[in-house]
Amino acid sequence: MTPDALRSVALALPGTDEGFNMGSVVFKVNGKVLCRLLSDDVAMFTGVGFDEREMLMEARPDVFHITPHYRDYPGMLVNLGPLDPVECASFLEKRWRQIAPKQAANAFDAGKA
Repeated sequence: MTPDALRSVALALPGTDEGFNMGSVVFKVNGKVLCRLLSDDVAMFTGVGFDEREMLMEARPDVFHITPHYRDYPGMLVNLGPLDPVECASFLEKRWRQIAPKQAANAFDAGKA
């Protein structure tokens, strides 16, 4: 997975905007953070619960990790290199559904049918 591939996946979700905040590229939906691109090889996925995060870090430490700075934040750091694009899309869509307006999610689902 590359930063450009992450950008493509994020911007494919309706209503996603790209910006720059706190020194990094940020993708937002409905004014809320979908994910951040922290560097060329690390992203922050938001909305990942603590239990899910622990399970993912144990199962795939090459991909998922956390630093003390983000320990109390419901999110997870992701190494982009070994991240599968389908897995990335799944994570981002899950978060998108948490923060997107209901009308956007319904229209998105209607377009998939």
